[in-house]
Amino acid sequence: MQVKGQAVAAPETYWLEHAWLGTHVEPGVALEVAADGRIGALRTGAQSPPPGAQVLRGLTLPGLANAHSHAFHRALRSTVQVGSGTFWTWRDVMYKVAQNLTPDTYFALARAVYAEMALAGITNVGEFHYVHHAPGGAPYADPNAMGEALLEAAAAAGIRITLLDTAYLAAGFGAAPNAHQLRFCDGTADAWAERVSALKPRGHALIGAAIHSVRAVPADQLSTVARWAQERGAPLHVHLSEQTAENDACRAAHGRTPTQLLADHGVLGPRTTGVHNTHLTDADIALLGNSATGTCMCPTTERDLADGTGPAVRLQRAGSPLSLGSDSHAVIDLFEEARAMELNERLSSRTRGHWTANALLTAATEDGHAALGRPDAGRLEQGAPADFTTVALDSVRTAGALPRLGAETAVFAAAAADVRHTVVGGRHVVRDGHHTLVEDVPSALAEAIAALRS
Repeated sequence: MQVKGQAVAAPETYWLEHAWLGTHVEPGVALEVAADGRIGALRTGAQSPPPGAQVLRGLTLPGLANAHSHAFHRALRSTVQVGSGTFWTWRDVMYKVAQNLTPDTYFALARAVYAEMALAGITNVGEFHYVHHAPGGAPYADPNAMGEALLEAAAAAGIRITLLDTAYLAAGFGAAPNAHQLRFCDGTADAWAERVSALKPRGHALIGAAIHSVRAVPADQLSTVARWAQERGAPLHVHLSEQTAENDACRAAHGRTPTQLLADHGVLGPRTTGVHNTHLTDADIALLGNSATGTCMCPTTERDLADGTGPAVRLQRAGSPLSLGSDSHAVIDLFEEARAMELNERLSSRTRGHWTANALLTAATEDGHAALGRPDAGRLEQGAPADFTTVALDSVRTAGALPRLGAETAVFAAAAADVRHTVVGGRHVVRDGHHTLVEDVPSALAEAIAALRS
């Protein structure tokens, strides 16, 4: 990866004490990074580090993909845990924070949040971005100033980003945007498409699209967003059936479920990912599976907001690939997201072992990157981007397990705090638990969040 202000990574060799290769853990792996930041060679059976190699003790995994993020929600952590309420009361608090964002404050917050992600082993984030304009809805001099702030923040934190620029046009079915939502709104899907077309991909960044939800984009404008993404081969994401209230309102307005409405307007397909997919009918699951539309589960947010547990097992069996996201950032820990998806199913079914640890790591790596438009990433193999992360196997959480069970240890015991190294494009972004580009991530978070308090 080429980060602004930095040269392309020089060829480098890493020695991985243990490496997860998708199906098993392999001891002693030498990984050579080519000048283009990709894996030039991968050699197993390296019992000791080659001369000059950087030694990574522990279990090395492909870099994790956080397929669903709202960076500014990180400022809500703890604040929204006071008292009780619902998703809708939580949303009122979120609006207040959103009103205080500017391009500068958003850059500072997102840089710190993305640095926190790097510390958690995340090398690629899907940023579901809908805070486009100034309060009141007036565009900035650069209509994409807020999106550009996010792209620059990811570069400054050393990770990759897929900016999922989001169409958000209404407060509900037939309802104009409220005062808080005006800064999210471009007026029409055509105006959204004109603005987002000015955003350009770059070395660390891809540009994708998102439909906030069927309640926020009128049905007759859904196809405009879908067509924009299709013409560019870009990923398209959508919040889908997160709340039963949305399902009820959609049926009242259109006589069908949100999934059926999206299908009718050409939104579903293999480049599309439904986020949450919580409250679905059997017909919805079949539509998503038969169209190979992906599912991004965000278990820590879904439980934090009391949204419910989605039918992840049935969706995957139907043909919907699974990815994972930290969404509102109640915590940023993809190991916890993977663990929670399995444990949620155990609670609801009262049986164990719905996914293997390998399958859960695949959701957190390969399938997550594919959902973000990078199908070449998320694997430790020749030609893939040299993006990987190393988890300690000697922490108080992980010590004692057999190294060959490293996948099980990572998913069912490890935490983000156990990440020791994160490498993106062959370059160390986190070394020995310390971020190499953001000197003091906790202070950066504290300062950026304090600046948003009104």
